[in-house]
Amino acid sequence: MNEIGATLKSTRETTGISLEEASNDLKIKVLILENIEEGNIGCFKDIFVLKDYIYDYAKYLGLDPDKITDEFNEYLFEYTSKIPVKEIEKAVREQAKENPVENKISSPYTNTVTKFKKTNYLLLYILVAILVILAIVWSIKQITINNEVTNEISYIK
Repeated sequence: MNEIGATLKSTRETTGISLEEASNDLKIKVLILENIEEGNIGCFKDIFVLKDYIYDYAKYLGLDPDKITDEFNEYLFEYTSKIPVKEIEKAVREQAKENPVENKISSPYTNTVTKFKKTNYLLLYILVAILVILAIVWSIKQITINNEVTNEISYIK
């Protein structure tokens, strides 16, 4: 990362562009550009945003942004492949302590989904059956008068 930052800084200085001018043109804070040029990767929370900054900065300076981004990807691969698994597990445990479980975002494949219990479905089926029976009884009562089936709309005594 230091080489990428040095390349960006030397190109900027060679072309005579100040950090403030680059900051205004790119709409990126001066502090961010300084950290990129110094190779301070730890100052950035999101690597993908950092990669976008580097791409835009390289393009602005007239460098090949794809080449610079590829160099950054190689650096990230080397950097992350050297982290011991125990350190990663420790970081995950610390992050789990900081973030409660309710705020956790997880994959639908690993997250257990609470399903309705069978008793909820059973109660629903019983309720539907009772409503159907009541509808049938009510319709039969409407058709019959004095235990006789009516075939006329109105009944006159």
